[in-house]
Amino acid sequence: MGNFLKHSFLHLLITFCIIINPIFASNDTIGVSQSIRDGETLVSSGGMFKLGFFSPGNSTNRYLGIWYNNSVQTVVWVANRQTPLTNNSGVVLSVTEPGNLTLSNNDVIIWSSTVSRSVRNPSAQLLDSGNLVVRDADDDRQENFLWQSFDHPSDTILPEMGFGIDYVTGVEAYVTSWRTNEDPSPGEFTSHLDPTGYPQIFLRRNQTIVNRVGPWNGARFSGAVGTRNNPNLRMDANEVMYTEESEDPSVITMLKLVPDGDLQRWAWNQETSSWSVSSNLPTDDECNGYNRCGPHGSCSIRDSSTTSYCECLDRFVPRDQESWRRGDWSDGCVRRTALNCEGGDVFLRYSGIKLPDSRNCSVNDQVTSLSACELECSRNCTCIAYTQLNIREWTSGCLFYHGELVDIRTVEQGGQDLYIRMASNESRSKGKKNVILIASLASVCGVIMIMFVGFVLYCFRKRKKDTNRTEAVADEPISGYLGEEKDLPFFNLSTISKATNQFSNENKLGEGGFGPVYKGILEDGREIAVKCLSNASSQGVDELMNELTLIAELQHRNLVKLLGFCIEREENMLIYEFMPNNSLDLILYDQTKSKLLNWRTRFNIINGIAKGLLYLHQDSRLRIIHRDLKSSNILLDADMNPKISDFGLARSFGGNETEAQTRRVVGTYGYMSPEYAIDGLFSVKSDVFSFGVLVLEIVSGKRNRGFHLEDHNLNLLGHAWTLYKEGNSCKLVDESLGDSFDMNEVVRSIHVGLLCVQRYPDDRPSMSTVVFMLGNDVELPQAKEPGFFTRRDVSAIERGK
Repeated sequence: MGNFLKHSFLHLLITFCIIINPIFASNDTIGVSQSIRDGETLVSSGGMFKLGFFSPGNSTNRYLGIWYNNSVQTVVWVANRQTPLTNNSGVVLSVTEPGNLTLSNNDVIIWSSTVSRSVRNPSAQLLDSGNLVVRDADDDRQENFLWQSFDHPSDTILPEMGFGIDYVTGVEAYVTSWRTNEDPSPGEFTSHLDPTGYPQIFLRRNQTIVNRVGPWNGARFSGAVGTRNNPNLRMDANEVMYTEESEDPSVITMLKLVPDGDLQRWAWNQETSSWSVSSNLPTDDECNGYNRCGPHGSCSIRDSSTTSYCECLDRFVPRDQESWRRGDWSDGCVRRTALNCEGGDVFLRYSGIKLPDSRNCSVNDQVTSLSACELECSRNCTCIAYTQLNIREWTSGCLFYHGELVDIRTVEQGGQDLYIRMASNESRSKGKKNVILIASLASVCGVIMIMFVGFVLYCFRKRKKDTNRTEAVADEPISGYLGEEKDLPFFNLSTISKATNQFSNENKLGEGGFGPVYKGILEDGREIAVKCLSNASSQGVDELMNELTLIAELQHRNLVKLLGFCIEREENMLIYEFMPNNSLDLILYDQTKSKLLNWRTRFNIINGIAKGLLYLHQDSRLRIIHRDLKSSNILLDADMNPKISDFGLARSFGGNETEAQTRRVVGTYGYMSPEYAIDGLFSVKSDVFSFGVLVLEIVSGKRNRGFHLEDHNLNLLGHAWTLYKEGNSCKLVDESLGDSFDMNEVVRSIHVGLLCVQRYPDDRPSMSTVVFMLGNDVELPQAKEPGFFTRRDVSAIERGK
């Protein structure tokens, strides 16, 4: 009897609640006749986001918004930004039968969505992407939304959110800052994707342009660096829409336009339960101000400073010399020699720049080469410059500029080439800085002849080589892109011989697989490093040509700079900038010299190598796989900044290529990934593996190959993995550092290094993720067992040395 009364009471209670409270919604969805009141929330199915009412900071006003469902309420969308609620009495969010979301206060509508068509059974759902959507509950098509909050952002761009214009609906998705941190009403700053001419992003303060990013180049917006997610731009007759997809779903990121006008990328730190800013746009340097140097002027940042200075592009002069001397650069620059369209103008390449404002551009996506682009531009007197439309594909077409070139700056990462129309006689003049010595072979025909001579030399030497070599140390000839004229100076053999004191032993810096390297001093005082192809080298002219054509296309502060080349008689040489501190291995593994590498220097070297690799894999014209990344190929400048060198064995990928296979493995054992050393498969993840080995070597001061301790026979990777599992990673640190290191940075570096050397390529992070993990205090995934985690006979290794 007691159980019967108990069950009857519960049944009546449930029935009573259903009768008097039909407005309660399911966890992530509300339908017609359901609603949400102040104090109630809607939670996305995966628990990532909440929708409800909130008061920002110390404000007493109430707003309907969406925020991350974690310990810190971080609002990403606000409905009633301009109409705050001053009390919470009678506040209701409901779904009306036509399909509108309606926010009302005592039956007075405060805010409402608008749908283009009516349905009988609408429902609203909060998705785990943070998107609040209204759909027809009777329609099974998941993406058939009547309305979505992603079309009407506030101040935040979430992964998968579209940023741009839908021509079909006429809706533009853009972000507007809050007025203050306690007032979400629209502030002074907006960020738009402008499709005029060719898509680029503008940051405006009211109607004034503050900053510009772009134009889109197939991989990113020109001049933009540090993109942590996979960027994509959809362009067709229906829309121009930019989206980002998370590379690693475990890393929570977002873009937020804060009240002071900075567009910041935030990342969630699980360990500290807080947000950190991983990148900032515009950065603190003054060159990010729009059109700071006027037409045809280029803005640069002085070394170790955020102070900007303007200079005219090479072969341009100030429009007003007096104003320019006073530091008033607004009038910009003009050509030193006027154009003569009918007189045979030429196009000169300007490298390492953020492309100019593209609102005056036109596009031809049917052109299949740069030479064809030049021909088309030369036929149109209003076309004053052109560039490659898509840096991922050489046959993607060209972007043509008409009118003055404005808002140019030099950039260390993400810079591109722009081919500017000049008077024909300017092609024979000397540049202000970049070109010191240009000989008669600097024409296209000259370069073609050089390639031909190199090919003949290669064929001749190939016949002389022993075809029965047992060691597979050379790869097949690399069919890298030779492209158009590189604008690289050709050095006479007599000039190089004089600079190196007739290639004396006193000037010899060392010798690698390519051949000897000599230090030289040119007549103008510049120090150079001369890399000579040795007749006994396992590498040959094909590797020289490969390095010449690849490195000439690359511009990054963490890549060694190629100054020119010399192919004369029997000599084949590449001329590089001189690195005073030589290669990393000569310092790192020397018990005395390694003391020069304190922890701060080592951590900077790790980060510099990572950024250089990121440029090769993602930000350069072509996807470059180095294939021989090791400590001896990391050069150090006077400030111990690292520069990746030796691209003789590198491979370039185009389009969507990500992996290739070779019959003969090249590179250095100890740095090779398992899939490459065993099966000849290489990809960007092969370089990631080599980078991971380098990180562990830099932290420990020990080589991976030949490493051993008395208490076990593990290699360096196995030793680091064992310490990691025991929670004693700090024991890997080089003894020469003593206690002078940042424990968090050391442990993080080792952890990242172990993630990079995991056995399977898919488990290894991309270099963009590596750079992000090194630069931010975020939670890292657990590392799995490394490749080549083996015990071996150390005595056999010693005998084999």
